[in-house]
Amino acid sequence: MTYIEAPSPNFDERKVPPDIVVLHYTGMRTGEEALARLRDPEAKVSSHYLVEEDGRVFRLVPEERRAWHAGRSFWKGETDINGRSIGVEIVNPGHEFGYRPFPKAQIAAVIALLADIRSRWMIDDSRVLGHSDVAPERKDDPGELFPWKDLAAAGHGLWVEPDAAPGLPLKEGEEGAGVFALQAGLTRLGYDSAPSGKYDAATAAIVRAFQRHWRPEKVDGIADGMTRARLIALLRAAAGA
Repeated sequence: MTYIEAPSPNFDERKVPPDIVVLHYTGMRTGEEALARLRDPEAKVSSHYLVEEDGRVFRLVPEERRAWHAGRSFWKGETDINGRSIGVEIVNPGHEFGYRPFPKAQIAAVIALLADIRSRWMIDDSRVLGHSDVAPERKDDPGELFPWKDLAAAGHGLWVEPDAAPGLPLKEGEEGAGVFALQAGLTRLGYDSAPSGKYDAATAAIVRAFQRHWRPEKVDGIADGMTRARLIALLRAAAGA
């Protein structure tokens, strides 16, 4: 795979090998603006790669180093996600500046990049994640327009299509065993959702993040039957991966 070298000074040492990939959108007006920020020592942010809309891939930080892309984050009990992940910024203006679908050339480049990264590191499909997965109360990216299904079809990440699932929706303000079971399932998948039995704002944020990744046609923070069915199916898929 061909990379355009664009070194960033914003990195430090790893303590463990990477076993997660975190996908972001840049959330800035242009790719040039995003690339400049990721290389600015004053900004103190970076990623390992940036993928432009036309499919060009820039390499900013060596994979063996810890880039600064995830911020305060969590997955499966780990809180230093930067320390164990490879960060990929995907050029898109994001929700703030005119969120739009990701071009085919860009997604093809992301798929090729993931194949290249995973040829070097042991990264399970269940650990190909979005920024909103590891920071659901702070981040929305890469968002509901990102084609996670296409990535999974190409061999990167998990995707499930469960049968229709009846059941009353669970939403913010509710309490009980159903909420407890939902939170337990989200925690088992990887989210920071310690079961309390109370559907609070943090639970709603996590459900929205889950939906952005695995139920993009419905991103409202309400756990209806299909949202819960997808969670159960994903847990089964992750266990068998």
